[in-house]
Amino acid sequence: MQLASSASETRAAAGESIGASELYSARIDQKMSDLPFGRPAEFEQRVNCAAPGAGIWFVVRGAELLVEMGPPDPRPSDDPRVRQRPSWARLPLQKNHNWLGEGALRTLYLGRLGGTDCWAAELAADAAAPAAGLSWEGLRALFSVLDDRHFALAGRALQLLEWDRTHQFCGRCGTRTEAHASERVRTCPACKLPAYPRVAPAVMALVKRERQLLLARSPHFPPGMYSALAGFAEPGESLEQCLAREVEEEVGVRISNTRYFDSQSWPFPHSLMIAFVCDWESGEIRPQAEEIEAANWFDVLQLPKLPSRISIARRLIDAISAQIRGEFANGR
Repeated sequence: MQLASSASETRAAAGESIGASELYSARIDQKMSDLPFGRPAEFEQRVNCAAPGAGIWFVVRGAELLVEMGPPDPRPSDDPRVRQRPSWARLPLQKNHNWLGEGALRTLYLGRLGGTDCWAAELAADAAAPAAGLSWEGLRALFSVLDDRHFALAGRALQLLEWDRTHQFCGRCGTRTEAHASERVRTCPACKLPAYPRVAPAVMALVKRERQLLLARSPHFPPGMYSALAGFAEPGESLEQCLAREVEEEVGVRISNTRYFDSQSWPFPHSLMIAFVCDWESGEIRPQAEEIEAANWFDVLQLPKLPSRISIARRLIDAISAQIRGEFANGR
């Protein structure tokens, strides 16, 4: 369970679902591709490269990406988790496919971006930068600095490398798995169990009551930061049921009138965030022990420190706050 959750048990119990006609109006002016980590329109997903050559490389060490960076940006960071961003950053473009030599623990072909091959490679946790002028940096610090398309594919690279690293052996019989030649899957040659890249669906709920939003913080948040509620879907429940359960578990309130907002791939480490807006129905805030450090209602004109714009949580809060302010300004 994590902060940044969502849904409506009342509607789910009544057999109602969220249809296309109910897509929340706050999304109207927002293109889906605007969210960080979304697949670039010009990207062709592929598994194998017939003739390896020059390409864009996403080289990873743990959760860090290998980049060439400029000097520190003097402007303050908008992310409570990032102290300072570089003024610019770019990925290594290499003509020699074997430029990493024996240093790569694993190498995956991602596909083609605008006709250029893209590769992901993982180096050891203590590996130094393999070439002069390159250094390691976390993805959060590279948001808005790295090319948007490269930033999105870096998130994909992190997830696929983590999947490949953690599925080298069969979870059923322990046999070493084999990569499929034309599909993104590792299969056990002994018992034939397939292992596909993992995606963990998580719902996010922004609960509103008139001109107030219910925001909360977990113990691991930076000081003073609040966000929407969030939690992972469990086996045997719909997204709407998960939404209602998470909200009631985390803060003790019931919700209604659930509306879909948007979704975002989230590579920390492999989530799909599905955001909803819902109305407060009943109950007083009772923060869940150990999970929720604090929770409160905030007027849209007096919001606390919020997450970075890298996340759908911030997009959700900004969009709904703007809508509520507009409604009250128009006397609605």
